[in-house]
Parts: sequence; C-alpha cells; structure tokens
Amino acid sequence: MTEKKTVSRLFMCIGIIFVTCLLLSNLIAGKMWAVTENITLPAAVILFPLTYIIGDVFTEVYGFKKARTIIWLGFACSFFAVLIYLITIVLPHPGYWENQDAYATVMGTTPRVAVASFAGYLFGEFSNSIILSKLKVATKGKNLWIRTILSTVVGEGLDSVIFIMISFWGTMDNSVVLQMILFQYLFKVAYEVIFTPVTYAVVKIIKNAEGIDTFDDGIKYNIIKG
Repeated sequence: MTEKKTVSRLFMCIGIIFVTCLLLSNLIAGKMWAVTENITLPAAVILFPLTYIIGDVFTEVYGFKKARTIIWLGFACSFFAVLIYLITIVLPHPGYWENQDAYATVMGTTPRVAVASFAGYLFGEFSNSIILSKLKVATKGKNLWIRTILSTVVGEGLDSVIFIMISFWGTMDNSVVLQMILFQYLFKVAYEVIFTPVTYAVVKIIKNAEGIDTFDDGIKYNIIKG
C-alpha cells in the first residue's frame, strides 16, 4: 500500500497566510508610495517581504521540498487571480456603471508586468529557499539570523532586479530604473533584518509544536520534483 502523504493543520494555516500575503502584495503593487520627495516605492513593499520571511520559516522547519510545494502553490494562485481579474475587466458592464476605467486600472495588468512579477517571484523565492536550506546543513543548524539574512540578500536581490528590469527597462531613464531597484532592494533587506527576532520566535514555536527540525542532507534541489 502506498504511504499516504499528509500535512499538519499548522502547515496548512501558514501556507494560507503565505498565499494571502502574496495575492494582496500583487493587488496593491500598483499603488505608489512616496517615501520621500526623491524615493518612490510600490506599496507592495509593506507586505511582500513577509512572503520571504514565511518562506524562511517553511524551509527552516519543514525543509526545501515542503517549501517548494508552497512556492508553486503561491505561483498557481497568483496566476489564477490575474486570469480572473482580466476576465472580469472584459465582461460587459451596464451603461450606468461609471467605474470601468478605474476598475481596469486597479485590477488590470500588462503581459510585460505579469511576466516580470512571475519571473521575479520564482527566481527570488526558490533561490532564497535553496540557499537557506544549504546553509542550514553547512552550519549544522546554527546562526539562523545569518542564514535568513544571506538568503534574503540573494532572493530579494534577484526578485527586485528581475521584476523592475523586465517591467520598466526602456520605458524610462536608465538611472531611474536602477534607483528603483536599489531603494526597493535595500528596503526589503532592512525589513528582513528588523523582523529577525520575530522570525526566531516563530520558528521556535513551530518547531516545538510540530516536533520537527528538518535538515536537507543529500537532497537534490530540483524545483519541479524529487
């Protein structure tokens, strides 16, 4: 008889929080936040870094393979959400409804931005998870703060560069694009550093509740299966 694969209720709840943060981040990304007169960031930066922190928790507690499942689940849900947004935009609307343009502006996305978002997400999340997993084995589970920050430095870096380059390169001055990458990247990394004590506490609570502490010894880092 084939062994039945199960996940805990806690794992499922954390997965729901991860996907919710991801979907909300994509939805609010169109709002621009004027941090200062010279620094502008997408509003998603107030929430999206949480997906990396939650991703750290998944990899640290459950291992890369379980984290991989959640990453792909987030991708599938995001793709489905974008598809539904686009379908609702093109649905015929009554003449008295005057909010079509506003609705399309908020909910719509261009193919270029969609590709940028999905590519940045996949490269960023998987690199973050793989690096954290390998560092855990290399450090024998010590110095979690170093592992979470180093993995974020790479993951958030890839995400920021890929998303902004695909979305905006050639549409505005190159110096502005590079500035956007730098400020967004620094904000996200600072976010991770500030939340490190929270990450420590959450990881400890979940490890104690689940009774597990996964080490990915000798696994193959195939992002599809294995």
